[in-house]
Amino acid sequence: MVIGMLELGPLRALHAVARTGSIHAAARALHLTNSAVSQRLARLERDVGEVLLEPHGRGVRLTDAAQLLAGHAERILALVDTAQTALEHHRGAVTGRMSIAAFASAGRGLVPMALADLRANHPQLRLEFHEQEPDVSIPLVVRGDIDIAIVQDWFNVPLELSDEVRRAGLLDDVLDLALPADHRLAGRAEVDIQEVAGEVWVSWPTGTICGDWLRHTLRGYGVEPRVAHGVAEYSTQLALVAAGFGIAVIPRLGREPLPPGVTLVRVRPVLRRHVYAVWRTQSAHRPALAVAVEALRCQAAAPAAELLPA
Repeated sequence: MVIGMLELGPLRALHAVARTGSIHAAARALHLTNSAVSQRLARLERDVGEVLLEPHGRGVRLTDAAQLLAGHAERILALVDTAQTALEHHRGAVTGRMSIAAFASAGRGLVPMALADLRANHPQLRLEFHEQEPDVSIPLVVRGDIDIAIVQDWFNVPLELSDEVRRAGLLDDVLDLALPADHRLAGRAEVDIQEVAGEVWVSWPTGTICGDWLRHTLRGYGVEPRVAHGVAEYSTQLALVAAGFGIAVIPRLGREPLPPGVTLVRVRPVLRRHVYAVWRTQSAHRPALAVAVEALRCQAAAPAAELLPA
């Protein structure tokens, strides 16, 4: 698409560099290579006849001309979003690009069937999926690089969102306790968290949303968590539990089959995380966004009785 002599692709690249501070960060935000971003910026320099980037330390910085153009680019891209929404309403059909980001277990448990539903009912919609944690996906939504992010917070650690985004609740996901089959509590139907708070845990690494939540929760019971094994993949957590190296809490959403040697029991009080879809307030009226959120809601409402511990 061309506006006068300026193409939107190079303008998006300049806007991303201005927003993120580097070509590398802009490339990540736009899901492009560094080379592709540099090529777009070089094209923009040729189009406007101005130098837009200059060396600065190990990176680059925007020239005065680039900063002026970047300010206009932000308004132009916002107008393009408005025009896209109006055009979709005029056509009466759901079209365009719809990009969804989700953390791993939501990516397994919600996204594939929701995308299949969208593809069947809205074949003109171009669908993209990216597996990303909320601390990455929410800024991408705010910047307009991702349309919808599926994010989570916890019953005792709520998620703070700015007015730039809206949210819709999808489901409350319960976590169960994973124990080695020969654990002293493995025969119980339910275990109080205080009974196991001081045990050795297999959990997410420090600095991750889920890992920091578990440590915060256990400290609430007056126990300094003994997290001996920090791994992000649930399958690896369960393999370590099966081998007797600790216990873990495992969400029901996107749960994979249990390996031999692992028993699930319910936890009291219930450990629960809230799962949301979030999108830019500015894009709220897009028909494509409305049908995508509804597809996610329908999938989230599907029965999941098979995920309950015996």
